[in-house]
Amino acid sequence: MASDLAAPDVKYNAAELTEFLDKAFPQMHALGRVYFIDEVLPGEAIVRLEAGELQLRPGGTVSGPSLMGLVDYAAYVVLLGNMGLHALAVTTNININFLRKAEAGNMIATCRILKGGKRLVVMDCEIVREGSDDLIAHATATYSIPPTSFKG
Repeated sequence: MASDLAAPDVKYNAAELTEFLDKAFPQMHALGRVYFIDEVLPGEAIVRLEAGELQLRPGGTVSGPSLMGLVDYAAYVVLLGNMGLHALAVTTNININFLRKAEAGNMIATCRILKGGKRLVVMDCEIVREGSDDLIAHATATYSIPPTSFKG
């Protein structure tokens, strides 16, 4: 799917974004690191949730809120990596469809920018269990970029 990005290359790679997010949001890992940025590509990011006991429902299913958190994190990562460090960007919408049971294990979210504008960015995210191509969830996310949030 084509992206409406102005620049063909990423602005920040996985290591740079991990460092930025660790400094900007240290509270995110208060109970241990569960989100990992695997790759940032032009218009796309691949993010992993290492689901542990805190992310599981009874029966060993990864919870819906955990999967929604993965979508939100992946959308933020693809936005920052491709459009700059808009630290004050905020989620305005997430719509998620759960397609099958999320068996315990690592969840992989691939998030792509569908349209990147000056104020709104719309993204498409797919979640699979690591090692499988079976779609667990599909989501769309929209972020708003406040005009004063640009950091580079």
